[in-house]
Amino acid sequence: MRSRAFQLSDAALATLGAGRPDAGTLDTLRRAQLSRTLLLLRELRRRHPATPAWYSRILAAGPDEANRLIADPMTGLWAARALRAGDRAEDVEIQGRPLTAVSHDLHLRVRVDDSSPLRHEFGLPPSEPLTTAERDHWQRCLDDAWRTLVTRHRPAAEMLAAILRVIVPVRPDPSAEGISATSSEAFGAVAMSAPADATALAVGLLHETLHSVLNATNLLFDLVEPGGGAGYSPWRDDPRPASGVLHGTYAYLAVTRYWRTELAHADDPGAAFEFARWRVAVADAARRLLAGGELTPAGARFVTALLDEVRPWLDEPVEEEAVRLADLARTDHHLRWRLRNLTVAPEDAAALAAAWREGRPPPPAPPVPAHVAGRALENSPRLRLARAYLRREDGDPVGGVSAGDAACVRGDAGAAVTAYHIDLEKDRNQDLTWAGLALVSPRPSLRSRPELVKAAALAVPEATVDELADWLAG
Repeated sequence: MRSRAFQLSDAALATLGAGRPDAGTLDTLRRAQLSRTLLLLRELRRRHPATPAWYSRILAAGPDEANRLIADPMTGLWAARALRAGDRAEDVEIQGRPLTAVSHDLHLRVRVDDSSPLRHEFGLPPSEPLTTAERDHWQRCLDDAWRTLVTRHRPAAEMLAAILRVIVPVRPDPSAEGISATSSEAFGAVAMSAPADATALAVGLLHETLHSVLNATNLLFDLVEPGGGAGYSPWRDDPRPASGVLHGTYAYLAVTRYWRTELAHADDPGAAFEFARWRVAVADAARRLLAGGELTPAGARFVTALLDEVRPWLDEPVEEEAVRLADLARTDHHLRWRLRNLTVAPEDAAALAAAWREGRPPPPAPPVPAHVAGRALENSPRLRLARAYLRREDGDPVGGVSAGDAACVRGDAGAAVTAYHIDLEKDRNQDLTWAGLALVSPRPSLRSRPELVKAAALAVPEATVDELADWLAG
């Protein structure tokens, strides 16, 4: 369903792409979303003469209350779900507990929905209803996050105040530092695991609110052509279509801007690392989108404005050690992504083994998708180690890590290569070790095609990793 009554100027689309929409543009997006919800409700009423109770409450309410109910993110979500369910549609209540924060005359008022059945529509397992202590934790984090956002990130705070209405708590993922999601059918609602602290909440809210903004923009414009395959995304461990890469790029534009501003306020190595890491990832992803041929003209305009926004940040000075570790973290992610999602077909691996044993050059071995199912967020012990290393005072940053990872993160490539080779002698089927070796090895085939070197090493156990890497490099 497309709303054609609402338009944005080229300038407004460009400011949207840059992640700096003004109040008028946000108002247009809100009104378009309201129109969409009204159309959904009208269609629901047409299909179901026995009016659902939710709709009846809207009809019985006064104008202000009716507008509030219609504009609630969960109304649009419920109406879309009810239309899909047909005769099986359930009636639900708008539920939740209020959370409010105020700083320097700017208010944020949200509802924590910890009991509605609609919580399951965000694709993440919802948490149990919050205890008093859990709700107090959310409130403390929100108070502190809001104070920082209003005083140091005022435009971003104003955007949050204009859009964010509902937070749905979800269960944490043990393999990730925090998880969150939005729904294209619930403009202004975010699903999040409990934040570790105020900074995590501030970053998470900005990240997910940009997803909501992009969802609303997609209601007015097709930004990505239909179809197309899935490829690399620097913020996910699974392959993503161009639309998913665009969502990640846009959301991480807000994250990058947050850390850039934080770095300007304090000499914080953690902020320097995050800024250095994400500014390059966002710019690279934007360039790939523009070169990929899957954007519509409106999408190309949007992403061009995004790239124009982040490009000058690439030249801003950042402490050298933070840049080194940021480069390491980005490269590590790409290597692990290749090892997880690309593979070498069994017949190609057998051909490699035969060529090696017969003394011939290696035959072509095109990578094929590994068909790893499921949503996968980034999870790397080296990333956690890099962050801990930046916070160190002296000595090793954290205990219980592999010798290869410790040497890799502290910049001792020789020791890391030796340690990773020892680990691969014990087990050649460890992707994390292969990625670590590729990070520090001088052999280009390991960096460019780690999945190919791994396949050859498994198929030819009598050869050393270095011998095979050199052979594959020609």
